Amino acid sequence: MVDTGVRVRKTRIPAGTSISIGVICAAFGLLLGADRLLLPQSFANLVLPLCEGVIAVGILGFIVVPILRQLKAGQIIRQEGPQAHLKKQGTPTMGGIFIVPTGLLLAVFLTNFDAKVLVCSLVTLAFGFIGWVDDWKSLTRHSNKGLSPRGKLILQTGFTVLFCGWLLMTQDWQTATTLQLPFNLTLPLGVLFIPLVLFVFLGSSNATNLTDGLDGLAGGTGGIALLGLALLVFPVNRELAIFCAVLGGSYLGFLVHNRYRASVFMGDTGSLALGAALASVAVLGNVLWGLLIIGLIFVWESLSVILQVLYYKATKDSNGIGKRLFKMAPFHHHLELVGWHELQIAQAFYMTALALVVLALLVRSL
Repeated sequence: MVDTGVRVRKTRIPAGTSISIGVICAAFGLLLGADRLLLPQSFANLVLPLCEGVIAVGILGFIVVPILRQLKAGQIIRQEGPQAHLKKQGTPTMGGIFIVPTGLLLAVFLTNFDAKVLVCSLVTLAFGFIGWVDDWKSLTRHSNKGLSPRGKLILQTGFTVLFCGWLLMTQDWQTATTLQLPFNLTLPLGVLFIPLVLFVFLGSSNATNLTDGLDGLAGGTGGIALLGLALLVFPVNRELAIFCAVLGGSYLGFLVHNRYRASVFMGDTGSLALGAALASVAVLGNVLWGLLIIGLIFVWESLSVILQVLYYKATKDSNGIGKRLFKMAPFHHHLELVGWHELQIAQAFYMTALALVVLALLVRSL
């Protein structure tokens, strides 16, 4: 055989890209499976909003990310975090500024300015604004400390109270304050409904914020959670389902730029908005029980931080030094420090998120 000297170069798809493509395909598979088994017509009604969100944010990122880079909107990495993350110093942040408005505008137009979708969009945008202020302060101070925890809490509480005020003024009191539970059970809460909603908003937004610690982690798990919530509310409110589908698609489309190794981070702008979107739909769609199941990843991330602090305080010795339950919290950092690669962690979290959505759908069908 004659050697022509021509060598064919094999192209290899980066692992981060492969996983991102996989999770987007899994989202379509989830819609198709729900359509065939549990929710007829869900695929036909939700696939277009999902696609529009993915494509719009995916394309827009190629315009916005270079601008963020030119503006030197680089992430400040915590010195006390995993040392491997120091190489990410300077990667543009505030990616939420093109995820959130794009998804919300699409959702509003696709639902013909539905009132509940408008309210969900406004409260999501409000929490995104809090995150933007936090990100902006961090950038201008060249520190990872933006808004004070107290300031952030006050703003989150204020916007949540406004949301509750609108809900109670426009909806029947008894209907609005009665939780629908699986197995056709109901739980009238009365005035306790307001502190519960406040807890859900604060817990959800801060939990998604904590989860945003690795490339593609919050974007992928958040997109899957929104899609799962879309399927849960689809039978009772298709407009809210479309809102979730298009915004979920927007977060999945963000993976084009946020997959390992990320060219941009979503920042608090994107992560706080994500939590508010999940909370607002769960409240208006009366599927708080479903958010609890679908959002167990976010719950565990928050719980790991709380447990770390409590364990450290409980085991303090005479020198005031305590022991650590995890090598580092939130939990995804613990997995990093025991030897897991970022891609392995993201993949495990994506698979868990999909499994939780399936579990919630099965509970709903019982």
